[in-house]
Amino acid sequence: MKTMKSFVLLLILVSAAYAAAGEAPRVDRTQMEKVEKNLDATLLRFTSDNSHTLIGLTRGIYLEGVGAVLTAEVILVNAPVNIMHPLPTKEEVTAMHKKKVDRVPVLKKVLKDALVAAAASLDSIPPDEQLVIAVILPRFQFEDAAGVPAQITVQATKRKLLESKGAALDTLIRITEN
Repeated sequence: MKTMKSFVLLLILVSAAYAAAGEAPRVDRTQMEKVEKNLDATLLRFTSDNSHTLIGLTRGIYLEGVGAVLTAEVILVNAPVNIMHPLPTKEEVTAMHKKKVDRVPVLKKVLKDALVAAAASLDSIPPDEQLVIAVILPRFQFEDAAGVPAQITVQATKRKLLESKGAALDTLIRITEN
């Protein structure tokens, strides 16, 4: 009798594990790729000089019960260096720093708008789960890092983003700088 109970329990556990493994993910890869490509396009053209600011491609993942996280790496300003000019002058470093400091607020606005767009695109994410975009801002060894974060993260629940209608994004979206 004890063996039969153990066998039934084992059968139930195996069946449950098999059923869970066969479930389709809430957010499929096609849906996430669309959001990744939209963010890529946005980050490629957010500067007025259309410099190549996006490094690599945006990557997104969905965590069941938590939400979606998108990550990207962006250079705010291209360094004026090349093989014949390996290090910028002090004036060039100063100009780069000023441009970077000026672009941080622009990038934050772009990221907030992109978060709202992602919320509208990711239909299958439940309304109370989070949407997060984290952007890493790499630095050159020679540059002045004062006033320029190494990472900017924007985050909010899908429900808040969809209900905001764009009006009060500053109060709904949590922005973190490191």
